[in-house]
Amino acid sequence: MAEHQAEVSASARELAREVLIHGPISRAELGRRLGLSPASLTRLSKPFLDRGWFIEASETVQGATGRPATPLDVQVDSRRFVGVKLAGESAFGVITDLRAGALDKGERRLAAHEVDAVVAAVADLVVELRDGDGVEVSGLGVSIGGNVAGQRVVTRAPFLGWRDVALADLLERELGIPVTIENDVTALTTAEQWFGDVRGRPAFAVVTIGAGVGYGLVVHDRVITTPDSGLGLGGHLPLDPNGPLCGDGHRGCSTAMLSIPSITAQLGIALGHEVDYDEVLRLAREGHPLAVSVTAAAGRALGRMMAGIANIAMVDTIVLSGEGVGLWNVVGDVALAALAEDRDAEATPVEVHVDDAGFVSWARGAAAVAIQAALGRLRLPA
Repeated sequence: MAEHQAEVSASARELAREVLIHGPISRAELGRRLGLSPASLTRLSKPFLDRGWFIEASETVQGATGRPATPLDVQVDSRRFVGVKLAGESAFGVITDLRAGALDKGERRLAAHEVDAVVAAVADLVVELRDGDGVEVSGLGVSIGGNVAGQRVVTRAPFLGWRDVALADLLERELGIPVTIENDVTALTTAEQWFGDVRGRPAFAVVTIGAGVGYGLVVHDRVITTPDSGLGLGGHLPLDPNGPLCGDGHRGCSTAMLSIPSITAQLGIALGHEVDYDEVLRLAREGHPLAVSVTAAAGRALGRMMAGIANIAMVDTIVLSGEGVGLWNVVGDVALAALAEDRDAEATPVEVHVDDAGFVSWARGAAAVAIQAALGRLRLPA
């Protein structure tokens, strides 16, 4: 009997996930996606309707018979969640509704990287967002550049210098609400799946460029994760045999070619003085030959990286994001040309969508991960 109850609960959570991501959605479509009968759908959806997670949306006409259909959707304003993106210098947060729609945002500078200081900054940010909204928060999601075990423990976070930090436990003791921790690129990929330009696509990839280089993947409407998802393995794809070295000694890898620190260092060495990223892009737009050389090489590398992902993962849609995404406005044409060169001429053209919303998307992704975790904690009758 216990096995039957567990199986039914898993089906209910799958139902909730489909409604969260794809709602409003008809029962017929839900049945097709989940392989469930109308009776099973009615039984599984009832607890969510009773608890205020779901609503029945306005009736629509279904099929050639003209029969009315009542789609299921989430009760968007029924709960609040907070999502926080942790970076090396700051914590950026949003308070969201049940579909991770941002209602307000805030930021805290990190005066130090010690665990207690970061926990205090995040907790202060959450309290500010909660009090500003005036509604109880049902959960917190935190995304971080690094590796995470069990959505609880940060096993490695290079930008903060952390190893084996039980961040979820620390924040739960501070705030008294459930906390979910996730790798930032995984959370961002979840965000793109829920509400990005590619919402509804069953397969796509995400490439991020910024302090590092990240890679996320959705296949069969699922964000792909492994125990190594937070190790930044996409940051060491070989792209240019003549390129500079990354910090790990890989010549011309994606980190060496595309990360902000490497791009600024290359031009700074060539010019004989330090430059920031905005200056690199400005000089390239103005036609400065050294800046053009550095950014054009980065553009070709980006195109090669996207082509490699499309070829191997067999996706034809890529989302480009991250704080370094301004590079696309300078060398997007170079990247697209390199992408085309590395694709079979008869292959489906690759669509590139640029998400330049900044840390809002990353924080909303953290909230989306918290919402999914909340679904996993529900106890529903069989």
